[in-house]
Amino acid sequence: MPDISKNIAIVYNILFTCIIKMEDIQIFAPTNKRIYIPIACSKISAGFPSPAAAYEEADLDINDILITNPIATFYVRVKGTSMIDANIHEGDILVVDRSVQPIHGKIVIAVLNGEFTVKTLYKLNGIIKLVQANPEFEEIILKDQQELDIWGVVVYTIHKN
Repeated sequence: MPDISKNIAIVYNILFTCIIKMEDIQIFAPTNKRIYIPIACSKISAGFPSPAAAYEEADLDINDILITNPIATFYVRVKGTSMIDANIHEGDILVVDRSVQPIHGKIVIAVLNGEFTVKTLYKLNGIIKLVQANPEFEEIILKDQQELDIWGVVVYTIHKN
């Protein structure tokens, strides 16, 4: 049986090759290299334990799960704790899709006055805000002189337990 933890480490190193690094944000892009990880044929019970199968299903490419639009998808590493109550922690990697419509309630990567941030988008009744998921931080209510650009919508969070 292959060493799955070694395969995951290889995938991590290949998939998350840094292409742009800024002071508070790292942006990653999927590479063209494909690493396939074996996947067990039977599902894991979250209730009562069941006997495990002694064989594997076809290999799994993590890109097939995380990415629906490769041209519009990138990864970012989180810095800070403003989204901790949304289960987004410092060091997590976010999968961001620029082709997903940034609507009210979605977690987005935004550029506010030239600075990157991850927040929940509030967009109702002509009011636009960027809302943190941590009571220690105040929401950002957009004012006329502020420049906001939404880079994409967070579609997955890669979080180590």
